[in-house]
Amino acid sequence: MTGRPVACRPLPPVAAAVDEALLRLDAEIDWLLALNPVDGDRLWAAFDASGRKSLPPLRYLDRPLDLAAARERLLALPVDRIESPLLSALLGEKQRELERQVELVRLRGTDGFIKASLDLFGEVPPALLGLAHEILETVGPGVALEADAGIDEVLEAAQREFDWYRQRCPGFVCEIVVSDDLNSLMMVSHGRFYIDAGIRVPRARIEPLLQHEIGTHIVTRHNGSRQALRQLEAGLAHYDPLQEGLGVLAEYLSGFLPGERLRMLAARVVAVDMAMHRHEAAAIFERLHEAHGLPTDDAFDVTVRALRGGGLSKDAVYLRGLRDLVHYLREGGDFAMLFVGKFALSHRVVLDQLIAEGWVTAPEVLPRYYARLAENDRLDECRTLSVVDLYHEEPEA
Repeated sequence: MTGRPVACRPLPPVAAAVDEALLRLDAEIDWLLALNPVDGDRLWAAFDASGRKSLPPLRYLDRPLDLAAARERLLALPVDRIESPLLSALLGEKQRELERQVELVRLRGTDGFIKASLDLFGEVPPALLGLAHEILETVGPGVALEADAGIDEVLEAAQREFDWYRQRCPGFVCEIVVSDDLNSLMMVSHGRFYIDAGIRVPRARIEPLLQHEIGTHIVTRHNGSRQALRQLEAGLAHYDPLQEGLGVLAEYLSGFLPGERLRMLAARVVAVDMAMHRHEAAAIFERLHEAHGLPTDDAFDVTVRALRGGGLSKDAVYLRGLRDLVHYLREGGDFAMLFVGKFALSHRVVLDQLIAEGWVTAPEVLPRYYARLAENDRLDECRTLSVVDLYHEEPEA
């Protein structure tokens, strides 16, 4: 499905103004970058030198944003005067989420941070923790592959990926940023695609990782920007689980989601649960490395991610989102419509109402791997598999 869709009906004036203001505030707050620790090599060296018993305080980039002023502007928005009850409910929900994000950044490094994190992302429910333990106990890491590709090869592949989309959608734009201070191999934040300058990955993982970041996060952002309700560009409230679930599924549909990747998602759930119960870095690292067999670098990375800001529960949404997405597909859910923008699975019925009102239309472009799904039964297979089975022993030919 490509080509410009039918034009959307404009939002009513007050709704359009609030929608645009929320979009600007979302970009200003940018809580994910505000919680990205810097100097990862220094952190590991100090942790290792301590006998892996003590993690130095995490350091972050300075945030020039006046959080109090941002919160004041946010709460001054006339959500109660929005002309449509449907739009008022959606934009009011987003307003409340952004207020919680402001609190999250404001409380970074304090005792109140965990409460703010739980308000945004929730705790780890027993069923999800049980699924994580099942994966760690039953799924092997798979065949060991050499990390034979670096920044030049990854950057070239990313450029080719963007060229493919621009040929189909001239307005498809994204800035690529190569960063020395990134706590991920790749990440997307507010339409920018960040790549770790020191990235080393197996060549077979480049395509799946690009489909996760570009084929999911950038594509849904692009499609959302074409909707009358621009919140679908930045993301309706609580969109993270579906986005990350789609991203991980994209790796599987692209031909290589290794067992170690599924184990990593499970380890993140375990680490988040421990961080929410205020376990220290040494205890989390030991559980992941010694009890669950994660390699040293992976165990440390997951530990630091869970402790961001003082204890960040976001990393549990990857496995939760994948689990919920698999259930949605098993129930016969429409896969293509998940790319109209960024939203939560709980909004799926609401999207039908927005489409009926003319404020949302079909996605302008679908991920590059989508066209290949017609040539195989991989998506149909995903409608029958459990999450525990959703991995590859080795790259598909």
